[in-house]
Amino acid sequence: MSEFGRNLPMQDIEEDIKALQLESYEDSAMDISEDGRLCKDVNRENADGDDFVMVNHVDAKRESIENPEEMDKDQASMVNSVVGEHDRHNDTDEVEMKEGSHPDDVEGNLRKRHLNVVFIGHVDAGKSTIGGQTLFLSGQVDERTIQKYEKEAKDKSRESWYMAYIMDTNEEERVKGKTVEVGRAHFETTTTRFTILDAPGHKSYVPNMISGASQADIGVLVISARKGEFETGYEKGGQTREHVQLAKTLGVSKLIVVVNKMDEPTVKWAKERFDDIKLKMESFLKSSGYNVKKDVQFLPISGLLGTNMKARVDPSICPWWDGKCLFEVLDAIEVPMRDPSGPVRMPIIDKFKDMGTVVMGKIESGTINDGDNLLIMPNKVQVKVVAIFCDEDRVRRAGPGENLRVRVSGIEEEDMSTGFVLCSIARPIPAVSEFVALLQILELVDNAIFCAGYKAVLHIHAVVEECEIVELMQQIDQKTKKPMKRKPLFVKQGACVVCRVQVNNLICIEKFSDFAQLGRFTLRTEGRTVAVGKVTDIPNSSDHM
Repeated sequence: MSEFGRNLPMQDIEEDIKALQLESYEDSAMDISEDGRLCKDVNRENADGDDFVMVNHVDAKRESIENPEEMDKDQASMVNSVVGEHDRHNDTDEVEMKEGSHPDDVEGNLRKRHLNVVFIGHVDAGKSTIGGQTLFLSGQVDERTIQKYEKEAKDKSRESWYMAYIMDTNEEERVKGKTVEVGRAHFETTTTRFTILDAPGHKSYVPNMISGASQADIGVLVISARKGEFETGYEKGGQTREHVQLAKTLGVSKLIVVVNKMDEPTVKWAKERFDDIKLKMESFLKSSGYNVKKDVQFLPISGLLGTNMKARVDPSICPWWDGKCLFEVLDAIEVPMRDPSGPVRMPIIDKFKDMGTVVMGKIESGTINDGDNLLIMPNKVQVKVVAIFCDEDRVRRAGPGENLRVRVSGIEEEDMSTGFVLCSIARPIPAVSEFVALLQILELVDNAIFCAGYKAVLHIHAVVEECEIVELMQQIDQKTKKPMKRKPLFVKQGACVVCRVQVNNLICIEKFSDFAQLGRFTLRTEGRTVAVGKVTDIPNSSDHM
């Protein structure tokens, strides 16, 4: 056993067990966008990352100089003075733009909070359709685009899929009618800026769903009310169950359960169907660790028609519903704050070249400023922040909870991988190949035995890495929530165990007690989630620095 394993403090094991229900650490993010302006960024379709272009009176005057014969002496003198003043500031890398665009400096700019919303649920429940309808109702997609998608869907004999085309942008997704990648788009309400994360529902793409849910603050669980569809997703092996468990594990603390397709001929806005689904889901959500009264809300909608989404449903359509609509629920939802003054932590979910090296991710902690010197772990490369983009707008700084594209200098794209972390130089994130974890065994394939030598795929924030259980240290008694005296050789399905986990490559993680979002994980094998857990202890980071 490693030194840090032997010294594992176990006095708070009862609190650890409760925390394995993975209480929320989520935040209400600091708003830092320039002007609240939103534009659709589905699968980074429009992620141009171009340098900000200044369009002002100076540019117009500069053009005029090319035709000096059209100007008198006074005009020429004035223009040269203005342009000369502008040129003296060029080497400050667009200082005027940045000074003018900072949220603090824009008069009347309302700081709206920012939340990431992930749409989860069984395949064909209507997640992409609801996401597309949300963008349409919030004015992010115009009528002309909708008509184009309607025609395209009709040509494919899939008339009801046209709204999903807004989120499902590639041809494979449109032909099959199944989301493969995590779609990404932006919209806003009166008080909040939202980023939609449209997760795939098919069991083959659960790793992609995990990637989306790991970035989310709140979840929208989409359930089909159509006869037979809810039952298929809810039964053992259905993605409704697995998505709920994964969402809770990945830190999605607040859940909005939307019962979709209420307009369907087999349902016709029947209260009995809604109540039946609600009753069954409440029981399962409780068993998954959700506080149904505090953290879960149910509401009926029609994603295809947009009923009860932006405006409350008409009593003539659904006389028994007198609750809020989807937009109102999203606006009113409360999530805890994060610390903007903490050490910077931004897991990298994607990287590409665009006038330099650009990394994408969500800030889990701290604040990133233009010009900051930061560290990319685990390869320990120091980089400088050249530009920060939030919702397509260039900004001077960004706080926790924001989804960013950060252009950096000092590293090439090929020298990074998904799962690397942009962090503070003074307080870098630990990079380890071994850690101690508290695991809850959910389901073992073919009733296998969980013991030392068990191998699985580890999903922790943006990291996907093969791992091996090298030692079972303590089993936790399910009744007393205390460690058993006898060291286990193996455990079975449903057990709770403290174990030592090893990976082949260095990965960046934190203890759950320090940074919950970087310390919770899942283990998967053969397409199934076999265990969920949290990091309880890691070796001294100086061992790897």
